[in-house]
Amino acid sequence: MQSYEIFTFIICLAALFTYINHRYLKWTPTIGIMALSLFTSLIVLIINHFFPGGTKPLTGIIASIDFHSLLMKCMLGFLLFAGSIHIDARILRMERMPILILSTVGILISTFLIGSLLYILLYLFHFNIAYIYCLLFAALISPTDPIAVLAILKQAGIVKSLEMKIAGESLFNDGVAVVVFLTILEVAQKGMEHLSVPDVSLLFIREAGGGMAYGILLGYAGHYALKSVHKYEVEILITLAIVMGGYQLADAMMISGPLAMVVAGIIIGSKRNAEGGHENNTDYVFQFWGLIDELLNALLFMLVGFEMLVINYNWSIMLISLLCIGLALAARWVSVAIPVSLMRRKIRFEKHAIAILTWGGLRGGLSVALALSLPVEMHRELFVPITYMIVVFSILVQGLTIGKYYKSLTKKSH
Repeated sequence: MQSYEIFTFIICLAALFTYINHRYLKWTPTIGIMALSLFTSLIVLIINHFFPGGTKPLTGIIASIDFHSLLMKCMLGFLLFAGSIHIDARILRMERMPILILSTVGILISTFLIGSLLYILLYLFHFNIAYIYCLLFAALISPTDPIAVLAILKQAGIVKSLEMKIAGESLFNDGVAVVVFLTILEVAQKGMEHLSVPDVSLLFIREAGGGMAYGILLGYAGHYALKSVHKYEVEILITLAIVMGGYQLADAMMISGPLAMVVAGIIIGSKRNAEGGHENNTDYVFQFWGLIDELLNALLFMLVGFEMLVINYNWSIMLISLLCIGLALAARWVSVAIPVSLMRRKIRFEKHAIAILTWGGLRGGLSVALALSLPVEMHRELFVPITYMIVVFSILVQGLTIGKYYKSLTKKSH
């Protein structure tokens, strides 16, 4: 099937699911669309069980989509820029220390804790997997996905300061986690005997520091370009060039494109907001990127749901996956509780912040894409289904209950 036909099919299906969710389910769009695609996938698998080959056209389309390349190379830059351009920089500055610590120290704690616990768990199930590969899995499952988090927080009703902590952490730990993942991947490929600690540190600094510095440059260059024109078509084209060209150039320079897009989006959004753009309903730049955010989120979560059709499970992997859900939540709690408890000496945190940061730390499409990028020799066939199970639980269970959970906690405290 040709690429255009596949794209047409995906758009039509996304439109149908969006309509059904809006008309009947009335859930947060990301959750509703993913739930519908999971339900459809389940129906397809049941039909395929009784009529083998009867659903081959649909499974063939899903199998032909390179989910990793589609998200990491095409969609991620757009989604991160679209999410960050609407971030209120004034509140972000007030919460900068918690966001910085949680998105760096928290990710490192989570990575080493999940990696260590998974190594023990797999040993108990007689899987002889090297510790470095367990760390690699931990790096891809540790980040809270901003694409999922930002969409769901809009309707959760969480107090603004805590919402900003969760959203800001998700935007930045997304980029940091990709850098950590790529660093561990390089160590796994080359072996520690060929890499020294300074080599690994320089790789991390180049990716993360270079990405943020480049994002600042892109953000201010974009702001001055936008400031010099007053025609919305030109302004939108400039922002598209920043995302598409900027992300590709970051990739060519081997620095973090995700971090660059987050920083550039925050700068452009805050500068425009300071000029009164965000309050102006006729600001087409904000409207355009809001539309992009909604559209790509619908496509992404529909595709995440349909990945069920091409992921292989057996009973032992399913049991390990279920145990890993608890493991990931426990590691998330520890990686939040330690930094927050230490920071509370100097920084005010909302009541129940640890509980909400833990339950609101949703995993999403980024983790699935990173898992799918693993080479077969790095136990891809084991880590992909585990990742998928954690992501599905995160979006459907945590995503559907975070608002009610927050309200129940606040009600108890009064």
